[in-house]
Amino acid sequence: MERRAFLQSALTAGTAAGLAPAVIGRAASKPTGGPIQAGAFELEEATVTSLQEGMARGKWTSRGLVEQYLARIDALDKKGPAVNSVIELNPEALEIADRLDQERKAKGPRGPLHGIPVLVKDNLDSGDAMSTTAGSLALAGSRAPRDSTVVDLLRQAGAVLLGKTNLSEWANFRSTTSSSGWSGRGGLTRHPYVLTHNACGSSSGSGAAAAANFAAVTIGTETDGSITCPSSICGLVGIKPTVGLVSRAGIIPISATQDTAGPMCRTVADAAAVLGAIQGIDARDPATRAIPAGKKADYAGALRADGLQGARLGIAHKGFGLPSNVEPILTEAIAALKHLGAVVIDPAEIPNVDKLGDPEGVVLDFEFKAGIAAYLATRGPGAPMKTLADLIAFNAANREKEMPWFGQEIFERAEKRGPLTDPGYRKALATCRRLSRTLGIDALMTRHRLDAIVAITVGASWPTDLVNGDRFTGGCTTPAAVAGYPHLTVPAGQLHGLPIGLSFFGRAWSEAVLIRLGYAYEQGTKARKPPRFLPSV
Repeated sequence: MERRAFLQSALTAGTAAGLAPAVIGRAASKPTGGPIQAGAFELEEATVTSLQEGMARGKWTSRGLVEQYLARIDALDKKGPAVNSVIELNPEALEIADRLDQERKAKGPRGPLHGIPVLVKDNLDSGDAMSTTAGSLALAGSRAPRDSTVVDLLRQAGAVLLGKTNLSEWANFRSTTSSSGWSGRGGLTRHPYVLTHNACGSSSGSGAAAAANFAAVTIGTETDGSITCPSSICGLVGIKPTVGLVSRAGIIPISATQDTAGPMCRTVADAAAVLGAIQGIDARDPATRAIPAGKKADYAGALRADGLQGARLGIAHKGFGLPSNVEPILTEAIAALKHLGAVVIDPAEIPNVDKLGDPEGVVLDFEFKAGIAAYLATRGPGAPMKTLADLIAFNAANREKEMPWFGQEIFERAEKRGPLTDPGYRKALATCRRLSRTLGIDALMTRHRLDAIVAITVGASWPTDLVNGDRFTGGCTTPAAVAGYPHLTVPAGQLHGLPIGLSFFGRAWSEAVLIRLGYAYEQGTKARKPPRFLPSV
């Protein structure tokens, strides 16, 4: 499903699938001067827990929170630094908040997300007045007939759907020379730390919005890197769950075997609360039947400050194409992990990283062609777009608006693929699973008896270049993405004011372990710093 910042594959394998992430947007100029003054904001860096405590005391109401976030979006997303991360606001948000305030008075809160404003990526269906477009003008004005399962579960948990976030169009699966964060419908999302730089894709809008405090929490989606890359680059905690833990029903897809939605938040505790709300078995997504015991996990118990005591962690360095300037941050992170009680095995290199790009590209091409046709069918017989070929034709006919900077080579390549019964697809999928799982992550973790593998998530953000596309700075997202295994990133430091994240990933269904480790690291380092909206480095 998604969104692929797909970065790494291109990097690690140098090939294929159109993996280069992209960044794009409107101007590549470099304004000078100091940080843009955002003004006092009562809810800056507010957590889900602090907001719930405030509502319980009567300090705030859900309506009041919505009003404050809407004002913040107006002042900084649409004006001022013009981050441009929110593609559409929900006209029903205040009404929803009022109902939830009344329910709180009558019955008490439903849970930790009751009354909490949330922004979701514009590839998650919402059966309301908002459109769901993946950032494409081909779907502009098109409304989904019902909520995606993730949106439905957020509503059931009492969250207020504040709006939709911009993204790399079609989750960065259209061109090999794209710029991350740009869509035909939404334009360019800018990096809230340094406005000339890239917010990474494809969940760029969710990352920038959470970092800039435009909502309490946000939702992104990932196929390969599109939660973890923008989370790292925007100074956030991001969780890419095991494929199948969170339903993909009603999410515009890329890959049936790699797509997942997940939380992008400012703290591990907030991300855990959101993940707890959106996980679970769903008849609309057969992959969710693999959830162990079929039960929803409670991640609150994993939030332990001593969670690194005795943990065995392997440090991976090779195969990610990371620049040398991140090494001091990794060195400091390793020292912190040891200080917090972890047993560190360094190095612990993941086998076969450089062999994943080519088969991954083949798998994604085949699965996208099949998946997008199945998704477009949910829009009903009257919808003008029914197949990938229709989308290709639309883009060609609307070249000035849809392809001013880059083309649709990935679309055209995927269109040439056959059905999912094709032997080439089956071979590529088997290769991906063998190399990433049995001979990759599983083999390394068994050999060293690891609780998790640790690496720098991605390099620092790069300047947006609309002409030449992304200048991806390396990253470790591909092994866990191809395996379908969980991956958590936590802020670890900054380079020249640009955030760098530290990744924890491991075996399938190990989210609680990763949350425990990430929470202890977060509490022991407190590395996150809010953005200052700098005009340039």
